[in-house]
Amino acid sequence: MTQAAMAETLEISPSYLNLIEHGQRPLSATVIVRLAERFDFDAAKLGGEEVPGGLAGLRRRLADPRFADLGIGAQEAEEWLQTASATAAAFARLFDAAPEARTEGVDEAPEVAAVRRAIEKWRNHFADLDARAEELADELRLAGGDLYGTISERLRTRHQLGIRILPSDVMPDRLRWLDWHARQLMLNELLRPASRTFQAAATLAQIEAKAEIDALVAGAEFAENAAARMFERHLIQYFAAALMMPYSRFLRACDATGYDLLLLQRRFGAGYEQVAHRLTTLQRVGARGLPFFMLRIDRAGQGSKRYAGASQSPLVDGDARCPLWGVHEAFARPGEVVADLVELEDGTRWFTQSRSVAAPGATGSGTPARFAVCVGVDAKVAAPLIAARGIDLMRSPATPIGLGCRRCTRTGCIQRSMPPLARPLRFREGERGVSAFDFAGD
Repeated sequence: MTQAAMAETLEISPSYLNLIEHGQRPLSATVIVRLAERFDFDAAKLGGEEVPGGLAGLRRRLADPRFADLGIGAQEAEEWLQTASATAAAFARLFDAAPEARTEGVDEAPEVAAVRRAIEKWRNHFADLDARAEELADELRLAGGDLYGTISERLRTRHQLGIRILPSDVMPDRLRWLDWHARQLMLNELLRPASRTFQAAATLAQIEAKAEIDALVAGAEFAENAAARMFERHLIQYFAAALMMPYSRFLRACDATGYDLLLLQRRFGAGYEQVAHRLTTLQRVGARGLPFFMLRIDRAGQGSKRYAGASQSPLVDGDARCPLWGVHEAFARPGEVVADLVELEDGTRWFTQSRSVAAPGATGSGTPARFAVCVGVDAKVAAPLIAARGIDLMRSPATPIGLGCRRCTRTGCIQRSMPPLARPLRFREGERGVSAFDFAGD
């Protein structure tokens, strides 16, 4: 490319690009992000240690209440990341490892943290897997019939694997069991149709996308075998979802329906959670979807799945959730999609949609296992969503929430269950505020 064309692509002036090329101006984080988006390469290869989440991740860590008195601005954080990325990465590691960095002091398992970093590095978009899955989906589509049927037939004719649906009492603790000796894929009868298709597609991924998956796992260079196996499982499930919801067709349907999650669910024969996860992966160069995040929590607010995708949203971080956030309301309104416009302390707004789902293989006996699945996008880009139509996303009243009580410094919150970190408590004789904890504000 000519210098002028490159400058236009990066939305900077040719003279500024010339100064960068001659080492007279730093390569800013903003330009690095544009380079990565326009030309689809790993920005970490430009040198230095990688801070998980990039500039947004560094700013989230520096926004911790313990650093509130330092007044660290966005420009200062950007300059730190650009000029001393190794020390910024060292800070991020120490911050993430400290118990105080967790909302409730619960450390994430090292293997899980390592896998999350690997997924975050790719923004949960694996182009080779998507391309291979799309190619296979087109081939299966030509074979006619429903997807489950064509996958079953391919497993039978090409890989000599039959599928058996077994009673739940025969497989009480398994959803899927691939028995190579018997040449059978056994599925639990409790699986719903979408989950049954997903498990069959996952088996096909293990076989036909093995080379691509093995290469990604090897490239991650995990120190622990458990992390490698966990990442492998994520990639297998990624391929299965991409096979059920092929990239181009799915993105066109998203645009045409205004990202109507329930309609997408029916159109592609998928589960709500499967559609929600797929939304976080739509980052193909030249054909990007909206930058969604996804979070799955249980009734206690514990996150069992969290993907920031390209959103870099802080709402997926930590172990605690603000009780004022509508994601908790989903448990009380089964079957409904609960939309919520929320505003964080820094003024950023997010439009979220949450729905309760049953665990795969759940039955009516005993205590039902249920989760709330939430997807969200920055309110600035949420206008195309059918669920957001008629809402002034930047001016309408929004629910003021925090990132868990220990990280939230909003005063006078009646829902507060514990004081924030690094804020001294105040006690005034003869007074009792709406909150059990009174502390100094900014």
